[in-house]
Amino acid sequence: MTTVPIPWAEALGATLPPLVVQAERVASTVMQGVHGRRRPGQGDAFWQFRPYSPGDSAARVDWRQSAKSDRLFVRETEWEAAQTVALWCQSGPEMAWRSDPLLPDKRTRAELLVLALSALLFRGGERVRLFGLPRAFSGRGALASLAQSLPSQAEQAEDGRIPRHARAVLIGDFLAPLEETRRVVAQLAAGAVRGHLLQVLDPAEETLPFTGRIRFQALGRIEDALVPRVEGVRALYEERLARHRDGLAALAAASGWSFATHRTDQPPEAALLALHRRLAPA
Repeated sequence: MTTVPIPWAEALGATLPPLVVQAERVASTVMQGVHGRRRPGQGDAFWQFRPYSPGDSAARVDWRQSAKSDRLFVRETEWEAAQTVALWCQSGPEMAWRSDPLLPDKRTRAELLVLALSALLFRGGERVRLFGLPRAFSGRGALASLAQSLPSQAEQAEDGRIPRHARAVLIGDFLAPLEETRRVVAQLAAGAVRGHLLQVLDPAEETLPFTGRIRFQALGRIEDALVPRVEGVRALYEERLARHRDGLAALAAASGWSFATHRTDQPPEAALLALHRRLAPA
């Protein structure tokens, strides 16, 4: 009998949802460009020997290694990278939109980034929790469980159980009034939580490419907007979007957070790499 090896992605896809498989692929691609996060610090795992320097405690000298030469060597342990990272992606009806059938809707892209970022964090030994859920996830085998828990996350990025000094990543379109986002970020920052806002938009929401008479329906809301000639308001729309983004960046910076944007017609890898670097230790 001949055994035909099954490709890793196909074997994984046989048991996991497609979005989890895609997230693992995206994470694996980004992982090739992620530098190691090892550095000396508090921990139990041995990292390296280095020459003794004035000011080092005598208790840190490794006498066995030092006996092999005429120099003193200090035994350094590896910095423990484990931290809690709280993730949230917007899930309202306004996120279930796309301008082209070939594009993912905003919610699907946001969930993909949450899962792919979780995969990278798990590989780094870190803990991940979703807003509104009581426990954190950890270990490379936890990605499927986290994916199954995504529908149970909090509707709003509010959770009094997020531990102090945790990191947070909030992903959504953030088109709501600035004051709503400011309140959420300020509450988290008051608990010494530092984080990152990632705005995910469909390309049509950024460029308003429509022409002629268009009726815009706000998803999840009652009121519609009828614009007789869209091209006549395009410049004003772009100006207001830019002003809104400047406001998001400013409110994030005021709380020690950062802000970035991502479009659903762009590859997710660049956004994921930027997010992972934001969470890396200084």
